[in-house]
Amino acid sequence: MLRFAGFELDSERAELRRPDGGTIRLRPKSLEILRLLAGNAGRVLSKQQLMEAAWPNVHVGEDSLFQCIREIRTALGDDKRQVVRVISGRGYLFQAEVTGAQATEAGVTEVAVPAAPDIAPVSQPERASPDTTVAVATNREPAKRFFDFSRRRIAFASVAGLAILCTAVAVWMLRPGLIFARGPTSIAVMPIADASNDPLVAQMAADVSGRLTDGLAKIENIRVLAPEAAAPKADFVVKGELQKSERAWTIRTRMTEAATGEVKWTASYQVNPADTDLQMQQSRLAAGVGHALALRINELLNADTRSAAKSKVVIEQATAHINQTSPERFKAAQAILEQALTEDPDNTDVQIALAALLMRGVQMVWVSGAERETAESKAEAMLQQTLRAKPNHIPANEAYCRFLNATNQFRSSLVACARALSFDPWNGIALYHVGLAQIQTGRFEDALATFKQADRFDTPQVSRWTWMIGAGWANMLMGRAEDAVPWLLKSIAITAASGRTHMLLAAAYQQMGRTEEARAAMEKGRELRPGSTVQSVPTPKKNSSPIYIEATERIMQLMAAAGLPEG
Repeated sequence: MLRFAGFELDSERAELRRPDGGTIRLRPKSLEILRLLAGNAGRVLSKQQLMEAAWPNVHVGEDSLFQCIREIRTALGDDKRQVVRVISGRGYLFQAEVTGAQATEAGVTEVAVPAAPDIAPVSQPERASPDTTVAVATNREPAKRFFDFSRRRIAFASVAGLAILCTAVAVWMLRPGLIFARGPTSIAVMPIADASNDPLVAQMAADVSGRLTDGLAKIENIRVLAPEAAAPKADFVVKGELQKSERAWTIRTRMTEAATGEVKWTASYQVNPADTDLQMQQSRLAAGVGHALALRINELLNADTRSAAKSKVVIEQATAHINQTSPERFKAAQAILEQALTEDPDNTDVQIALAALLMRGVQMVWVSGAERETAESKAEAMLQQTLRAKPNHIPANEAYCRFLNATNQFRSSLVACARALSFDPWNGIALYHVGLAQIQTGRFEDALATFKQADRFDTPQVSRWTWMIGAGWANMLMGRAEDAVPWLLKSIAITAASGRTHMLLAAAYQQMGRTEEARAAMEKGRELRPGSTVQSVPTPKKNSSPIYIEATERIMQLMAAAGLPEG
């Protein structure tokens, strides 16, 4: 047990507990990095040391470490980076007093990390010298024979017990239907092929291969093997081809099971070269297939064939009702999902769908007052139950990330969203919700960077308008109206039915002195959101940073000047 700044890190239970005793959700790798840092408090650890200790014999990029550091800082409330400090050119320093079961009189017992050339070796605690050991002798031969016999008996029993244990484990691992019991699933990513003789295409294929491999290496419950002679050792092999035409880059990929050659997944993705620069094209090609591949891998690892087909039909029926948004349709969809859950209480797919539906009802104000509290409590209970059953399930983690954001639990949301990204680093929806939480906690620059990252990945494309409005909103909160306008206009071009986007655009035009355009945009926003006022448009202030509240008030003044009624 390590204790620091009111927190407790319980290595045996793999838990981080807050000063109030509550448990903070951290990904296993983030917990391991925190254990290494806290176990070496006061000592600078290089990136190389941390990565080699947390990901031994596995290729990962530095982004994996950065993501863990961000998650740790969020969990500790270390916004000013005073606990986990960056020592320029050297690495990270955990600057907090650490005590606990692993502490010694001289300080904290160090947790082993690989040595790095730029880190001076740290002396280990002195061991007792051989001449201080007292040898106890006895001339009682019967007693000697008894102890020799006892040692032989204990040794025999230990060997026999180990053999029984190994046999039991082997039987368990070889059970029929247990596909991934041998440990983390291994994926070999072969270099993406290029059928042409064009050097540009060959280079593009190599760059996309690298981005895809680096992204997959961030997924915490799989191992990515280097392509050199790795395919025979891997559980799955990913291959792809890249083609270029006048109108598009096209990548086609497939994943096969190495042992059987069975195709488990195929996908294709296109990017228009005219829309973006070369770096963006590479990013979107890798993300387009990587996102779909991550979802497929996660589906295989969390397969529940017993109820998958039935739940799919039920969820489609409920979705057909809710697509035409109205309180009546909402109630109909709710009845369908609740009936399905009554018939199959442990169906995680239906639990996630119903929880998401209830939160949509809250956000659309189709439930209010006491019903709202009941709906939120019911949604949270179902999502937590689902996560206990399937802690690595992407839909469950993504839904919980969204739920925590919707209920203004922003710090917890950042952790939950980071966990969703640990199984799909290209998940644009999770990135969008990370950005929203960063906005509410006053970290506008970080939020803008997150929304831009989501735009670089552009997956899933159906959500593209959300991170564009997010980027516009972040710019407006920082008073950058001219930077906000292009993002907001692109968002409206994709989805013109969001009144909030038009109102933000009105505020931007008002700040720029383009008053006629501001009033036109506000009129359109009020048409889409009738009854909106200065009092009703802002998000709830619960748990929001004072920095965010102050910036929001400035935006609301601009909206009022553009024609939004006061109340």
